Amino acid sequence: MRFNRFILLMGITAIGMLLTGCMYPQDRLKENQVPYLDQLEAVQSSVDQFQEASGGLLPIKERDMDTPIYQKYPIDFNKLSPRYLQEPPGTAYESGGVYYYVLVDVEENPTVKLIDLRIAEEIRELNTRISVYKGSKGFAPIKEVINNHAFRVDWEKLGYDEEPYAQSPYSDKNLPYILNDQGEVMVDYSMDIYEFLQNNEHSFKQGDDVREILVKNSVFVPAYSLPYTLDDNNEPIISKID
Repeated sequence: MRFNRFILLMGITAIGMLLTGCMYPQDRLKENQVPYLDQLEAVQSSVDQFQEASGGLLPIKERDMDTPIYQKYPIDFNKLSPRYLQEPPGTAYESGGVYYYVLVDVEENPTVKLIDLRIAEEIRELNTRISVYKGSKGFAPIKEVINNHAFRVDWEKLGYDEEPYAQSPYSDKNLPYILNDQGEVMVDYSMDIYEFLQNNEHSFKQGDDVREILVKNSVFVPAYSLPYTLDDNNEPIISKID
């Protein structure tokens, strides 16, 4: 069975309420699900201005060094508002929206990208169920071994009638959830990566992390994912690069 989308969105709204101190109306929340390019451009401009004025510093929140790369540099809107940006954009988590604004390529060319928090919320729910299962059984509900780094989930053991999926922010396709070697839920972006590799110029070779093709050609980052590289047929496979 699928988690009710309404419940997921209400969960995201509740998180936004904790940060902003208010609950956004449903019509406003619906509008905040659309990542308008002008909002990204406005945030990018404010980040550039902040960096120039601060001598190279970036308006980001502190994160542990072992934080996954695409979640490692979230934008701190408190450092941008109101001097460089009047307020966080409506699509931002901080304003009751469903996107988390982050930076990539922070060393060379800090660039604003998005994480879809609806996927994050569902992963949180799935991890909770898996933790309960592991606590009672002593092992994860694994159905199939993909390789040493990734495993397919036996959703029936978790009480699901149908396999849950993540809606791709790139293609709207249903992407499978998988487990990493720590028993944590990840999104399998193989289908999107394959399509992007076919449709965009690149110079990746075996050993490279090919998730970058998604970052380069979209406003989204592949959060909650494992690294991917190329196999002997130049097709994406899950790897252990980082």
